[in-house]
Amino acid sequence: MSDIPFDPAEWQALLAGHHGQPGRILGPETVARDPRTGTCTQRVRAFLPQAKRAWIVQQMASGRPTSQPMRRMHRSGIYEGLLTTTDPPTGERKPSYVLRVDDATSGQHDLYDPYAFPGMLTDFDIHLLHEGRHWRSYEKLGAHLHRLDGVAGVNFAVWAPNAESVSVVGDFNNWDGRIHQMHRRPAGIWELFIPGVVIGSLYKFRVHAAGRAVDRADPYGFAAELPPRTASCVVDLGNYQWNDGEWLSRRTERNPLTAPMNIYEVHLGSWRRPGDDPRRWLSYVDLERELVPYLVEKQFTHVEFLPPTEHPLSASWGYQTIGMFAATSRFGPPQALMSLIDSLHRAGIGVIIDWVPAHFPRDDHGLRRFDGTALYEHEDPRQGEHPDWGTLIFNYGRHEVSNYLISSALFWLDRYHIDGLRVDAVASMLYLDYSRKEGEWLPNRLGGRENLEAVAFLKEFNVQVHQHHPGVVTIAEESTSWPGVSRPTDTGGLGFSLKWNMGWMNDTLRYMRQDPIHRRYHHDELTFSLIYAFSENFVLPLSHDEVVHCKGSLLTQMPGDPWQKFANLRLLYGYMWCHPGKKLLFMGGEFGQWTEWDFDSSLHWHLLDQAAHQGVAKALADLNALVCREPALHELDCDIRGFDWIDCSNWQDSVLAFIRLAADPNDFLVVCCNFTPVPRAGYRVGVPQGGIYDEVFNSDSAWYGGSNVGNAGSLQAVPQPHHNRPHSLSLSLPPLATIVLKPRR
Repeated sequence: MSDIPFDPAEWQALLAGHHGQPGRILGPETVARDPRTGTCTQRVRAFLPQAKRAWIVQQMASGRPTSQPMRRMHRSGIYEGLLTTTDPPTGERKPSYVLRVDDATSGQHDLYDPYAFPGMLTDFDIHLLHEGRHWRSYEKLGAHLHRLDGVAGVNFAVWAPNAESVSVVGDFNNWDGRIHQMHRRPAGIWELFIPGVVIGSLYKFRVHAAGRAVDRADPYGFAAELPPRTASCVVDLGNYQWNDGEWLSRRTERNPLTAPMNIYEVHLGSWRRPGDDPRRWLSYVDLERELVPYLVEKQFTHVEFLPPTEHPLSASWGYQTIGMFAATSRFGPPQALMSLIDSLHRAGIGVIIDWVPAHFPRDDHGLRRFDGTALYEHEDPRQGEHPDWGTLIFNYGRHEVSNYLISSALFWLDRYHIDGLRVDAVASMLYLDYSRKEGEWLPNRLGGRENLEAVAFLKEFNVQVHQHHPGVVTIAEESTSWPGVSRPTDTGGLGFSLKWNMGWMNDTLRYMRQDPIHRRYHHDELTFSLIYAFSENFVLPLSHDEVVHCKGSLLTQMPGDPWQKFANLRLLYGYMWCHPGKKLLFMGGEFGQWTEWDFDSSLHWHLLDQAAHQGVAKALADLNALVCREPALHELDCDIRGFDWIDCSNWQDSVLAFIRLAADPNDFLVVCCNFTPVPRAGYRVGVPQGGIYDEVFNSDSAWYGGSNVGNAGSLQAVPQPHHNRPHSLSLSLPPLATIVLKPRR
């Protein structure tokens, strides 16, 4: 290599595929300039390991191309040639030449030199990325289709500040890390525009660090191969034509806290399978055809998808995410998911997704020690490892990491028109000692157990989401007594719209599992939730977590014989749907599935051939419709003015009676729940006013599979004071049932 005018070690690094600044050697370099004519002579070097011969081809002013052979400088495929050119017009980014290559596999063909193109990232982009304030960093990092002065290709960029070098490898270069070595930019960003890369191309970043080369999926990749394959995929997310403008416009004017919200929680892979074939999934297209009308029929206002982001292990249900910007390819391409969401919006159904910024898996193609160091996670396992899930915890104190996560959140709202983000495992983010023993965690700088960096991240996340997308909801899965989770950040809260009421869920299910004869001794488990019901903006969840890990289904958790199990389940739903708070139910619960959820098989739809399961489904649909129809059941869900006890102290009979009120206090409903199998005739409850009260819901109706004990559709309130009310009703209170009454106006 005596004719190579560079440090041999630098050339060896280039030939080995791990040069940190390949532009120092490759691409055009001006060696002479004639100021009189404006012409310059450039030396062009290219690394073409598959080429037998190579030429530089120029388009001359006459319009005729000229070519001259390039000299092979090294047997590995370094070629060099000279060309004479004029200074390009201002703003011109296309090089004045192409490389003509003759190789054994594809014959003779022309290609643009990737090292002749300038970077796409501006100095301001890099400044914001380093500062952690580039909220839409997904528009700059990752793989982006570009056309530069007529030359089509993809600009690749990745953050890996401690890497020695980074290459783009893919099916367009035979996964050869020598061919497309990236330029190192300031702030630890690597970038390269590669002409000719097209939609559908597969790629990874080959990261050299600490003497080891690892092929990584793109942290900002918009799509990936079908697992277990792990490459990222070039896609165009801008070629879908949305038709939900009216929905989005209404969303900005809608207050989600005062609107009905009946959420159906869905795992896309197991809601239904084609012909119940366990080896296949419904596609996004299939789900659009089948799930949308089902939700409309059942009167749900929202659907919540377990994480739709790409994940290598199906058994994680999506909660161990690799692709924070990639919709899982299991069910089809990104545009098919967009179409599903678009169709849901046009049907009047909001879309919430589970979003997981709390932790990430250890897979080698993911974020773990991405550039050879603990980049996205903490170095110290007392901060960086999650003891329960075997995963790694994001380092929220690193600006680029928090920016990465917030950009992911905004990405799903921007590009997929998502209406809400349910943030998973918030409690594990807030506490440094979460699920850790003494000595297994490090206190914060003030000596406390609170994760101050995570708190700051969550506040910034909520500020940015609500600022950029008014009307979108953020929901915290948070199981502790952390104050102000759903209160504004400017008053000291975390800024979430809503919080899951895990206390209500645990207390209520524990109560419902009791044999009715013992429920009198657990009455406070029902009434306790109303002590704190308005301390936060709550969602009442009966989620997937309550029907897995040997808990059984909701139906099997109910006590008694089969009739009582179904009656108890309808009673539970009636009580829940009338309790203050938004509602969430996991799929299968709406028709009373017998077995607990299995992520790898379909729900048991054949059960709907049986009257008892049909009855649960009818009751649930009618409750959803009742919540949507009656302002008293949604307008003041998060306001103490929306609830008033009639009688919370009848523990002997295990009966509750209360009033739900709308913003107009004259618009109210009376709710009575009998948690025993004993019918109660002449059961008197006080009410605010006289007149006729219509029975608008009765979970014991024969229509739902009940015993049809009730009040003949309506009854008259009499001026007989009771429960400190001027009027009262004498009810026929059905067994194991919820009834709802509405005064005629």
